[in-house]
Amino acid sequence: MNQFGTVAYHTLGCKLNFSETSTIARSLEKEGFAKIHFDDGADVYVINTCSVTEQADKKCRNIVRKALSYNPSAKVFVIGCYAQLKPKEISTIEGVDFVLGANEKFNISKYLTDLNKNTNTIIKNDHIKETNTFIPGYSIGDRTRSFLKIQDGCNYFCSFCTIPLARGKSRSGTVEQTILKAKELATKNVKEVVLTGVNIGDFGNGTKETFLSLIQELDHIKEIDRFRISSIEPDLLNTQIINFVKESKKFVPHFHIPLQSGSDILLKKMRRRYNTELYRNRISLIKTLMPQACIGADVIVGFPGETDEEFKKTMDFLIDLPLSYLHVFTYSERANTTATRMNDVVPISIRKQRSKQLRNLSEKKKRAFYISQQGANEKVVFEKQEENGVMFGFTSNYIKVKTGYNPYMINQTGHVKLTEVGADGIMKMIFTEQEKEQKLLNELKLDN
Repeated sequence: MNQFGTVAYHTLGCKLNFSETSTIARSLEKEGFAKIHFDDGADVYVINTCSVTEQADKKCRNIVRKALSYNPSAKVFVIGCYAQLKPKEISTIEGVDFVLGANEKFNISKYLTDLNKNTNTIIKNDHIKETNTFIPGYSIGDRTRSFLKIQDGCNYFCSFCTIPLARGKSRSGTVEQTILKAKELATKNVKEVVLTGVNIGDFGNGTKETFLSLIQELDHIKEIDRFRISSIEPDLLNTQIINFVKESKKFVPHFHIPLQSGSDILLKKMRRRYNTELYRNRISLIKTLMPQACIGADVIVGFPGETDEEFKKTMDFLIDLPLSYLHVFTYSERANTTATRMNDVVPISIRKQRSKQLRNLSEKKKRAFYISQQGANEKVVFEKQEENGVMFGFTSNYIKVKTGYNPYMINQTGHVKLTEVGADGIMKMIFTEQEKEQKLLNELKLDN
């Protein structure tokens, strides 16, 4: 193996993919490969793909083309959900050397005995039933917050979703193993950790350990300022978890709870494991215990059978709920899912129209939530991103704020007062007196 090769990465999709790409990068660095920027012409390119949208093929082709424009002789690996689901489709993309499925994506180094391009694309793709191992990991360096992988796979088989086919059955490490990974992060000056996976509430499935027992242990890691729970299914977000977050000094009041539809008829067709009453009760409990909590939701529009009446149920349900934002997905047919065999298909034009309505509602919800928090005192972790002399950060309850750029504030926690929502939808803020003094000291350091 060439010990002086360079590798560049591109990640599509979810937080879990970012966690896995970062884990793969650290593994290859141990093998002697150096990570470089994507457009610097790497010897090897690793493209971690997503299968959630119908644009997967187009995006993958464009990224491969872009990689080869920087180095036409680069060795190209395509991994991830799209690689597991449609390896033959990817193999038709000119310039792809390897397509690695779910079982092989963490074994890239064994395919790097040399850096010469392959004559033909090689596919290494086991049946997803063979994917039983949980590979822990986390992201580091790419963003200020770190994504800690605590779970993989899913046993739910919703009628619209390909994730169980792409990632296999639900599995996770033990609490002890996960704590060890979190403590690794604690040594790397990470201020915020986001717990991620496919169905994180299913942590410990089949064992005595639970998601609640995990977060109770994570709460004791002093070196990490805060933990954030990523998307968690409403049927798995129980009263004990909500009460724990309310009392915790580490876990922040931010929940992302997939809804998908406000129609019980459609929820049943989607094979979701809850109804609107349970969902409403979860939101109500959170807001009763934590009025300042930020709550996001996933919604799918245009699912088969979504008549005007059923869509109105979703709109009315969402309008009535104290949600803070929506992630809106326009339904697209996914191969090998039961939804593709359903009748009453919604025309594409209507799907797009309804999607626009929900996105507009999301903007209104988000602005109303931001306005409700004006005047609040909050802690903000500031990020690396800079735009025209401005830097950004997020409060514990996921409000995006901005202030003048100061490199000494990157990955630092600031005590601020939220003042007003700007025209760009980002919250304006002022530092408290203590923070003003620290900021002046930092500015003096810069001047010197």
